[in-house]
Amino acid sequence: MQILVDADACPVKHIIVRLAKQHKIPVTMLMDTAHVLNDGYSSVVTVDQQADSVDFALISLLTRSDIVVTQDYGLAAMVIGKGAKAMNQNGLVFTNDNMDKLLMERHIGKEIRRRGGRTKGAPKRTKADDTRFEAVFAEMLASASTDV
Repeated sequence: MQILVDADACPVKHIIVRLAKQHKIPVTMLMDTAHVLNDGYSSVVTVDQQADSVDFALISLLTRSDIVVTQDYGLAAMVIGKGAKAMNQNGLVFTNDNMDKLLMERHIGKEIRRRGGRTKGAPKRTKADDTRFEAVFAEMLASASTDV
């Protein structure tokens, strides 16, 4: 088991690393060449700056026992399709039950923007977002540790 992180814009990398160290679970951060990271614990995989290059690299490393942190619904759909666990930076666990709705909302938003409309962006990140992520992530790690 390992933790794979779509790390380009991930605001909770420090929480992931801290909890992974406690559970002695390896972390792989995947990012494109526009980003640099050295946290002293994670393995870092750097890929070209092309559309979805991080997603494809992450999927190629994925096993069923892994946990993925991403805010990308498309990547999350591929992860759960391969039987692994996925969650976002706010503590939302992606499942087969919520994925269709999330992908449909993403599609509708893209259509609105393509036609010149505007959609509301994500709200400003708060300490409560970090707290919620940490609680859900810790629970997922504890559950995964007992599954192994």
